[in-house]
Amino acid sequence: MSLDFDPAAQGWKPMHDGPMPGGLGTPWAQRFADGWRYALEMRDDHINPAGAIHGGILMAFADHVLGLYVWAEAKGAPNVTIQLNTHFLGAVKPGDFIVLRGEVTRATGSMVFVRGLIAAGDRDVVALDGIWRVFRPR
Repeated sequence: MSLDFDPAAQGWKPMHDGPMPGGLGTPWAQRFADGWRYALEMRDDHINPAGAIHGGILMAFADHVLGLYVWAEAKGAPNVTIQLNTHFLGAVKPGDFIVLRGEVTRATGSMVFVRGLIAAGDRDVVALDGIWRVFRPR
C-alpha cells in the first residue's frame, strides 16, 4: 500500500542520512512553529499477524526520533536510551503516514527526559516518554 498524498508537496523533507535502523524506511522531517516533527510511511511489510502495524516498528521509530530531540538538547553529544515507556492507543495500518511530535521535559548533566505522541492522520495512536543518558566529554 502506498501513500495517498505526496509528503514533499506537504512540506516534509526526507532525511538523507540513510534509512532508519533495520531498513524500516526513510524518515521525514518538518519544522513547525512549535518545533520539529518526524514521520514515517507504514508499509505492508511492517504488519503483525493481525494485519496492523507491529508495535515494535512503532517503538523503533519512536526510539530513533526521540533520540533526535535528545541529541539536539545535548548539542550533538552521543546518547543512549535508558528507558522508553510506550502506550498504544490505537491501531496503525499500512499506508498510514505516522507523525511524531516530541519535547524535552527535563535535562540534567547526564540525563534527558523526553515525551512524544505519534499520530496517524487525526488519531493519536501512541504516547511515549523516556529517559536518555548523554555522554558528555570530560
